[in-house]
Amino acid sequence: MVKNLSMEIMTAKMFNELHVAILEAYPDEGYNLIKKGLIAFGLKDAELIAIQATSEGQNHHFFEYLPPVLEVQEKYASLTPFARFAKMFAQIAKQVVDEYGEKGEAVIMSAVEQFGKKRGQGIAQRARSNGFENTVENYLSHYDMGRSELFEFESSYKKEEIEQTFTKCPLGQQWADDGTGEYGILYCRMIDPSIAKGYNKNFDVVHDQYVLKEGQCHFKFQMKEGR
Repeated sequence: MVKNLSMEIMTAKMFNELHVAILEAYPDEGYNLIKKGLIAFGLKDAELIAIQATSEGQNHHFFEYLPPVLEVQEKYASLTPFARFAKMFAQIAKQVVDEYGEKGEAVIMSAVEQFGKKRGQGIAQRARSNGFENTVENYLSHYDMGRSELFEFESSYKKEEIEQTFTKCPLGQQWADDGTGEYGILYCRMIDPSIAKGYNKNFDVVHDQYVLKEGQCHFKFQMKEGR
């Protein structure tokens, strides 16, 4: 079985998509917006994520924003990798959304969409590498991100459908704790439908409840005909 990807790799992959989408939308201001977000997050924390992701073979754009010598302290050493992912995403999204409003939200969501689609394609490849098709039954068993004890959820399988309810999510909880839910929800709205579409173009997601709004996330992953 293929191993789960580390959250450092996930964070680097997300950062790559933010880098591409923001610079494409705002070629003159994009670099400074991203740099401001990383400063607000913590340059040392970003560097440590970058170093770990590099050691695991992940290419990324972090070092384009980081000075060669950092003599500052890590801010979030005590936090989980999920919390650091959430904080980095929120701080970069904040710079763009606060500056450009709804258009900025669309840019951030497009970055999440690309991140999700690529993850979904990777999940399909993981299934194929183990001799399985990209069906409903093989989705969660080949998922790329580990579900630690920080997540609490229940899953039920029906014909061509998975129903999940998450009562705890460390990403949503971090955004709630930090008061950055307006930025985190941009991730939540896009990520699961995008992963599903990357996995199989006929895989749809109904996401009708969110931890950041209703206190829990509720999903229905449904495979449409024509698979």
